[in-house]
Amino acid sequence: MKKHILCIGLLLMLLPALSACGKYDYSAHVSDERSDLFCAETEQFTLTVACLEREQPFLLDGVAGERTKTVEVTLAEKTLTGAEYEVYFLEDVPRGGDMSFRNVSGDYYYSRTVTEFPRDSVSLRIVCGETSQDIMATSVRNENTLTAADALEKAIQSEKETIGQLTYDGAFHGEFHVRLLRRDKNYYYVGIVDRQGGIISLLLDSETGEVLARREKR
Repeated sequence: MKKHILCIGLLLMLLPALSACGKYDYSAHVSDERSDLFCAETEQFTLTVACLEREQPFLLDGVAGERTKTVEVTLAEKTLTGAEYEVYFLEDVPRGGDMSFRNVSGDYYYSRTVTEFPRDSVSLRIVCGETSQDIMATSVRNENTLTAADALEKAIQSEKETIGQLTYDGAFHGEFHVRLLRRDKNYYYVGIVDRQGGIISLLLDSETGEVLARREKR
């Protein structure tokens, strides 16, 4: 009788742990996540700072690798001048350097790895030739913006059949891309990539998680 009571007691103690283990952790399969965007604008250019966690090398192979935290700065001139730009982050010790001009997109680009992402705003110095200006880029997120984890959960709920087909032998066989976007307002892009390179692309409302558009490529 005592042994029977002891067994019941042990089972009751284990119930919370068993319940926690019942929900599959799909976040472990995110290979590319853009969690925040900071924007600024002057008379000469627009500037965006993106906070990324991305696998290295970045491959569309359906397998999520180890991710690295990176900030990427993009500067787009309103009128192309052919000038050269440098960008520096002013918090703590200024860090930065030369920006590279990208012929395909017609903008300037700089990136570096970080241990922590900025929050709410980030101060930058933009140097062009002999002139420089300090600007503050502010986050596009607001109190209603879903987190990247929430956006992923909404996408998984919307694509239950697809996720089920890619989940077998106790594991998910694919990878996710989750990116905060800024157009006329905020959106989330969620990509579901299988091991054969097929991609399901979803555009989500950033506040409700509603799927606004869906495209499938095999």
